[in-house]
Amino acid sequence: MRNTYRKEEEMERTRRLRTNAAIRDMVRENHVRVEELIYPIFVIEGKNICHLVESMPGIYQYSIDRLKEELDRVITAGIKAVLLFGIPEHKDEVGSGAYDEHGIVQEAIRFIKANERYKNLIVIADVCLCEYTSHGHCGLIQNGVILNDETLPLLTKTAVSYARAGADIIAPSDMMDMRVAKIRQALDENGFIYIPIMAYSAKFASAFYGPFRDAAHSAPSFGDRKTYQMDSANGREAMREVEEDLLEGADLIIAKPAMAYMDIIRDISLQFNVPIVAYNVSGEYSMVKAAAEKGWIDEKKVVMEIMIGFKRAGAKMIITYHALEVAAWLKEREGDGYKIESII
Repeated sequence: MRNTYRKEEEMERTRRLRTNAAIRDMVRENHVRVEELIYPIFVIEGKNICHLVESMPGIYQYSIDRLKEELDRVITAGIKAVLLFGIPEHKDEVGSGAYDEHGIVQEAIRFIKANERYKNLIVIADVCLCEYTSHGHCGLIQNGVILNDETLPLLTKTAVSYARAGADIIAPSDMMDMRVAKIRQALDENGFIYIPIMAYSAKFASAFYGPFRDAAHSAPSFGDRKTYQMDSANGREAMREVEEDLLEGADLIIAKPAMAYMDIIRDISLQFNVPIVAYNVSGEYSMVKAAAEKGWIDEKKVVMEIMIGFKRAGAKMIITYHALEVAAWLKEREGDGYKIESII
């Protein structure tokens, strides 16, 4: 233990390693890379649709015939992965659009994989029923109760359908117990043994999801999701969820939301040897956008500080609606040996 009462001449001068930008860059502990960004995209059934999500400035819903516009931006930015969310025309009590072989996400995946320009793009398919059910919940319902075990076969059908369409990674976000094990088993039985599962393991019931529910048309028609998504007050419970999903076969772990839950990301990184994905969710995105539009903050500097915060907490990858902007900012000084300090 260091002597707290050292003489002044013996004190360490930690500022020596901050004296100029070059030294600060040399000792920098964490970096954000374009290759680690994942960009969410909302795909909607219909024709010639490019519809602004009012609560998420800069984010649009795209019909498949307009999807090329956004995918071209993704490729140009150098982003390697997208996360797809589907918005169907038809919803029903059992969310049949999720596992329809010709559903909106399945068709979007096929469109991406059939195009030479996009075929190497990693397509992550979110597995949940909330966008497809008439009641907006993530599982089947009986007498107002969200059923766990009865929902699992529908989630596995959805996962296999996405894999069959060409998805590279399956990402179950429903928070039903045992869904990772069932999905892993179904994928393996259908010959998809090399498709990873990116599990939303530490997914909290959160007010930060509001704009997403506008974008995905997925707000619950009654009640809330607190019987299956986690209590925001519980950190140790998140470790139980992560451990269980890893035992069931998860390959990557998502923590969601991210900004108010960096302690969860940190705890996962310290307890488990697994790649962690921070989901910088819609409400976090929209708050920054709103403050920037008011001129209250420097959007570029604030966003990059948030991104580096996720990395410092232990995240390996970041799902963010800022991805296109972050990629552009990272490239601004690419030819000059870019460092994050040039932004924050």
